Amino acid sequence: MSRLLPLSTAMLLSCLPASARAAPVVLDSLHLLEQAGKLPDDFQHHFFDAPLILRVEIDGRYLGDARAVLSRDNAVSLLEFVEHAGSRLPEAERARWQAALTMPHRLGPCTRDCPEGLARLHYSLESSLLSIASSAADAVDVTAPRHHALPQGGSRGLILHHQLNAYASEGASHAGRYALDAQASIGNWSVDGHYQVDRGSDVGSGLRHVVQSLYAQREFNDHFLLAGYFMPNFQGVTRQPRSASSRVFTTAGLMAGSSDSLRVDGQASSLYPVYVTANREGRVEVYRDGALIQSQPVRPGLQRLDTQRLPGGIYEVELRVIEDGRETSRETAVIHKPTHWRDPSRRWRYSAFAGVQRSLLDSVEDPQAGELGAGGVINYLAHARAVLGVAVQQIGNARAAAGSLDWQLNDRASLYTNAYTSSADGHGVDLQGLIRYRTGSVMVSHNRSWQERRPLDAPWYAADDGVDLRAGWLQTSAIGLNHRVGDSGHLAARVSHQRGVSRGVGVDLSFSRRQRLWGSDASWRVSLFDRPGSASTDLRRNRGVDLSMNIALGRDQRRVSGSLGSRAGRQGGRDLYASLGVQQEFEQGLLQGAGVQVTADRDGVGASGNAQFEHPALRGDAYLQRSSLHGERSGGVNLESTLAVGGGRLAMTGAGHLGGTRTGMIVDVRSDVPGVALRAHDRNGGSYVLRPGRNLLPVPAYRAGALQIDFEGRRAPAASIQPSVLPYHLNRGGVLHGEVEVLQTVTVLGQVRDARGRPLTGARVVNHAGRSVAEADGFFALEVSRRAPTLEVQHPEVSQCQFALDGKVTRSQGDVWMAGVLKCPPTGIAQRQAAPAGEAP
Repeated sequence: MSRLLPLSTAMLLSCLPASARAAPVVLDSLHLLEQAGKLPDDFQHHFFDAPLILRVEIDGRYLGDARAVLSRDNAVSLLEFVEHAGSRLPEAERARWQAALTMPHRLGPCTRDCPEGLARLHYSLESSLLSIASSAADAVDVTAPRHHALPQGGSRGLILHHQLNAYASEGASHAGRYALDAQASIGNWSVDGHYQVDRGSDVGSGLRHVVQSLYAQREFNDHFLLAGYFMPNFQGVTRQPRSASSRVFTTAGLMAGSSDSLRVDGQASSLYPVYVTANREGRVEVYRDGALIQSQPVRPGLQRLDTQRLPGGIYEVELRVIEDGRETSRETAVIHKPTHWRDPSRRWRYSAFAGVQRSLLDSVEDPQAGELGAGGVINYLAHARAVLGVAVQQIGNARAAAGSLDWQLNDRASLYTNAYTSSADGHGVDLQGLIRYRTGSVMVSHNRSWQERRPLDAPWYAADDGVDLRAGWLQTSAIGLNHRVGDSGHLAARVSHQRGVSRGVGVDLSFSRRQRLWGSDASWRVSLFDRPGSASTDLRRNRGVDLSMNIALGRDQRRVSGSLGSRAGRQGGRDLYASLGVQQEFEQGLLQGAGVQVTADRDGVGASGNAQFEHPALRGDAYLQRSSLHGERSGGVNLESTLAVGGGRLAMTGAGHLGGTRTGMIVDVRSDVPGVALRAHDRNGGSYVLRPGRNLLPVPAYRAGALQIDFEGRRAPAASIQPSVLPYHLNRGGVLHGEVEVLQTVTVLGQVRDARGRPLTGARVVNHAGRSVAEADGFFALEVSRRAPTLEVQHPEVSQCQFALDGKVTRSQGDVWMAGVLKCPPTGIAQRQAAPAGEAP
């Protein structure tokens, strides 16, 4: 019955007559005893010094619902937050105020022993609302902030991404590459670096190394600034016009530009405002394709529609004005919220650099070393559907310029075109157009690119006019079709025309389908092709057909694939081929997947195998091949690993989700439960499994957030997680360290009394695994660590009252320990076992 009294109290409060419920402004000066004066005596007894559920607000913003204790001396303390759905405040804010108000604090103005930021506390019995006024209330902007604040005092950390790629073949040179990407945080500056050493497979190619970038970058609200060594590639623009150029070397200098890194991911308004008119107070309903997507109140007169919460894109809506329950007007409007432009109110974006051509540890000499270099890009949102771009660049005597247009003609058609000119590489035009229809799309393209060709075992080929075809510019024009046939069929076609180093018309046509075959999921595809010749076909046209099939066998994550077809051979004749392969995936262990494939053609039989693996410190894949021609063997390996340093700790991992992380948190997990699995939920997105030992988790930069730690799966063990929340706020490159302890617990049930046998109402019963508050009759329930089953009782009438449950008198029964009656002396320390059964109530 006593456990239902807090709920009964809340129900009674909601049923009080209006005369018994004063307004919050009046209650601001009332003592808790005065507020509770209207309650029946029986409920007053259970209103004080017993856990109640309160709504907590800070500076008028909802923080969460919490279990709290109110005392007769006009004080309040928070036990825990039980719900916070709908709160926009970060988890770190709840953790902060729960820790600040764990001990009782008097209501009203805070005059002494004030936690940082606490100015005043107020409790309203009418609404069961605890209001916290902070010292920063005057500085709080009632509007949503547009930018994330940088971490106070900055952050520290270093993240290194290692990549190793190696290849070897019989009768050919070896090739390999090692790359190191570094991201660090020093205060509010981020440091980026990239180093690479590689060797190509060309005969006579040597070892090459270069530092491609090493610079420091600082983010401001809508801009960035970087200084150091960098490639003159522009950052911070939506569309970067492309200009043809030869190999790019590093520049030592400065770069500045637009930046969205600190932008809050809030909704943007329509680029062009939408207005509605009403004669009386009412509402406007917004419909899209006949479906209601928003409604909002309107007042008499002309007013602007709030479009912030409407979906992104450019689309037509219908506005219906409802007054006094009747529709008074209906009109259409167009919402302009370009999805690729985060803030339409900022129509200009830019990026510019200036410096000196200077290589850093580059084994290849820069022919323009020491020359001055400068360049810039400007993007302009000319229309919600059109973005214009202009770029200019000069390094030494080499000049380049480019212009671009990104145009969304309507909901189904878009066009992107880029024109450029270069003093070194001439001029050209790139074009991409896309038309979408109900069951597919059509794409047209034209581009100019550099191509090099190498024959297999013959001298360089030349065209009839004597032009060398080893290397040169290639212009390709193409039109492609993708069409859905029914629910599971897909038709694809592409026609291309090439001019330059390769010439001719190419045609590709394919049809694929997914269906059930022999009780398993299967997909098959048939392809026809006629392509220009290459060195591998003796420069003769490559015509052929290919039929392939892929079947998933049951639930074993095993797939069988096969293909059969015809193609042009090495001497230009017909080459029939067939292949059969098996791929198996594994859910646990070091090996993540493995596969083999056998191929037969006119030259013989070839075979290949592959494997994917993931170790706690390393991940990657490897493959082996045997060619059907002369049985030549080859193989390669790709490895990847991430190393993070921060908070005085070091962590190394090969997890795939950390391959591109730039900010992280090292979490050490100690557990009393062997093999326990935890899950960390990030309010900014992401969910990750934690294992006992050291873990490295990615977290977003600049956004203040927290990792909520919980048990993995639906069945949680009898254990407590301390702490259950790990807050963070980091600059890019920052690394934090946190510790989580999993304590195996037992639920202790008992009653606390004073030396004269009276129940200690509202006494706090504390263990490092949890805390509880005794009900009006002294009964309590508390999660206690099995490793250290000690209790401390805190109450104004007793001091230094502690108990050790040693299991000699009472013992746990499964996950519950009946402790019986625990008597506290008025003074002194009571080190004893739990009360014997004879003292149990």
